[in-house]
Amino acid sequence: MSSASAREQRTTRGRGVLVVLLLAAAAGASAAPTWVTASGVSALAGQVAVRVPGSAAAPVVPATALVLAAAGAAVALAGRVGRWVVAAVVLSGGAALVTAAAVVLTDPAAPAADAVRAQTGVDHLVGPAVATAAPWFTVAVGVITVLVAVLVVRWSGAWSAPSRRHERAAGSAATPTPDERSDWDALTRGADPSEGP
Repeated sequence: MSSASAREQRTTRGRGVLVVLLLAAAAGASAAPTWVTASGVSALAGQVAVRVPGSAAAPVVPATALVLAAAGAAVALAGRVGRWVVAAVVLSGGAALVTAAAVVLTDPAAPAADAVRAQTGVDHLVGPAVATAAPWFTVAVGVITVLVAVLVVRWSGAWSAPSRRHERAAGSAATPTPDERSDWDALTRGADPSEGP
């Protein structure tokens, strides 16, 4: 492999790691702000305003962010076969983000009712539950993640597997396991079998 080819591999691999990790961070950040606002009624406090963060409205989003972070780290080690596994994980992560956000956008009342119940003891909403712009950001992150999964496959077409190189190095450095007969042979020749070759 030429030095230019090796340099190109390192560049595209590093780019893949960086992009997937950035998407993981964006997915995690998208779960922090309020996704749904609603109002409920409490017997003690009257009408109560409720804000539902993304982590409560769609718990799969922060979990997916962790999976994407692990996939980003795996990009650094993936070889020609592993790239397909990593790409599948990234693709699934993107699809999960889009689906989770779409569910909340379609029916914001469901997570709102859960939040109102937790705060007031009843799940009766006063007025409609309203989704904020945050789930739309998550949809955008999910779509970009799906596209990046395709790019990971494209970029990684010529990647070699670092783990194989390490395995070869370890195999060449390995010494055969001594047995009783070889120890006796060494003693017969006047050598100490406890010493290395």
